[in-house]
Amino acid sequence: MPSGAHGRGRLTRSAEFDAVYRRGRSASSRHLVAYAFPNEADEARLGVAVSRKVGGAVVRNRLKRQLREAFAALPAAPAGMDVVLVARPGLDAAVDQQGFEWLIGEIGDLVAQSAQAAAA
Repeated sequence: MPSGAHGRGRLTRSAEFDAVYRRGRSASSRHLVAYAFPNEADEARLGVAVSRKVGGAVVRNRLKRQLREAFAALPAAPAGMDVVLVARPGLDAAVDQQGFEWLIGEIGDLVAQSAQAAAA
């Protein structure tokens, strides 16, 4: 995909991440944390955070790509929500072991929980 195709639905600035962390609601599993916060737009915007604790640059970049693809593949992305996905150590091994479909389901469950809490 051209680089411009991704730009709209992403959180990119540190202040945007901070707002979601501070005012949003979170849901977590062993390998992943999802934060959600309502935004003014009609679309869902995604931010991805993968620290060095998770792995080297190649592992982190692959995980970020997989997280973005899995979020895009969700059957029902929460419209009007800013979502930040935070990878925990071991996520790369879990995805390798359990597959991409598992990752889509995991993200779907966590995003639904955090979005529901944020909307309440």
